[in-house]
Amino acid sequence: MSTEQTVSFGYEQVSPEEKTARVGAVFASVAKRYDIMNDLMSAGMHRLWKDDFVRRLNPLPCEQILDMAGGTGDIAFRIAARGADVTVADINPNMLEVGMARAATRGLTSLVWREENAETLSFPDQSFDGYTIAFGIRNVTDIPAALKEAHRVLRWGGRFFCLEFSTTTWPGFADIYDLYSEKLVPRIGEIVAKDADSYRYLIESIRRFPKMPEFAAMIRAAGLAQVKYTPILGGAVAIHSGWKV
Repeated sequence: MSTEQTVSFGYEQVSPEEKTARVGAVFASVAKRYDIMNDLMSAGMHRLWKDDFVRRLNPLPCEQILDMAGGTGDIAFRIAARGADVTVADINPNMLEVGMARAATRGLTSLVWREENAETLSFPDQSFDGYTIAFGIRNVTDIPAALKEAHRVLRWGGRFFCLEFSTTTWPGFADIYDLYSEKLVPRIGEIVAKDADSYRYLIESIRRFPKMPEFAAMIRAAGLAQVKYTPILGGAVAIHSGWKV
């Protein structure tokens, strides 16, 4: 199989169809333990990052926001608390089931839940004022296609926000982070969630994800403007944003 016909699944090269299926299996496996997964991968800091992410998005009452790959609702709950109308979309029905159950326990009935592929959204052009994706874009098989779809469904003047793990540039911290993520997270995942392989893939997917300037260039190539990125922990995590103008 030539590399032109393959995409990365962690450190492996597989066909696009196989990646989509295998990513689906990973998230079907971890859906009920997704909060634990995020705690393991971020040492619990993901909650603060998500708060900051939504603050930067600055959702306004009655705005229409699409939260892509948002199955368990973490971002959607924060956006809805600001008064915006949120559609939660995810390719994985297991993740959506967890999110809908969590919303029910919170008494949140206004959220719309949709099973959607980020690369081929079913929404009409110019449907949303904002598009968010948190810790999901690196698992998309065809990232440029997903970014073009984000641009398509945004209204003129709409904004794109992405929260994703990246590559830290802090000397010293990078070595500590690599040791923690490569060695400890899969071991802890095996102990806590009984699934070392899924956690190992998720760490490997971070290593293969484009560095911040490269991903910013991909966002621009999709047609979004005023693209910028904000590194967190030296770039271990980054918030990328752009506007449809």
